[in-house]
Amino acid sequence: MSRYTGPSWRKSRRLGISLSGTGKELAKRPYVPGQHGPTNRENLSEYGLQLKEKQKLRYLYGMNERQFHNLFQKAARIREGEQGTNFMILLERRLDNIVYRLGLASTRRQARQFVNHGHILVNGKRVDIPSYQVEVGDVISVREHSRNMAVIKESIESLYGRPDFLEFDEEKMEGKLTRLPLREEMPAEIEESLVVEFYNR
Repeated sequence: MSRYTGPSWRKSRRLGISLSGTGKELAKRPYVPGQHGPTNRENLSEYGLQLKEKQKLRYLYGMNERQFHNLFQKAARIREGEQGTNFMILLERRLDNIVYRLGLASTRRQARQFVNHGHILVNGKRVDIPSYQVEVGDVISVREHSRNMAVIKESIESLYGRPDFLEFDEEKMEGKLTRLPLREEMPAEIEESLVVEFYNR
């Protein structure tokens, strides 16, 4: 199954989570799309709840099913910590997500595009793979020729806060992953235990 590229607002309303991170999708119409949206009463089975939680996490990070499942299996091979938390840490360490969290892009979709187009450097070298796993201590920066892009400057100016596991130098337009994120610093609206149950059923 390929990565979803359709209307993100409609998908956000279907899953009940803001995929853009702004919350605008759910502010005006906080119900599922479709003719019976406002009166819809979801009565999901245990499998349905697990599937919905898995889809929420997959669409939040903008991944296709194969990539998502492969990363889940990678998390299963980590001996320390809980599998669900380890899985979310691996998702947070994706280069496109780090670019988004640093405030260099206003959405994860935009961050993925910046990486694909070669605007982002890791330790001074261009990396155009959005799924690249950022290590603790890696320096993420904007390519010199891209630093005057209005869209990047606007994203930095409009950001209201960065997580504590990242540090950022606005003048140099570079940031660093200082440590692995804690569970409370990752999306609170996700119940990762249901995702683990879905794949281990």
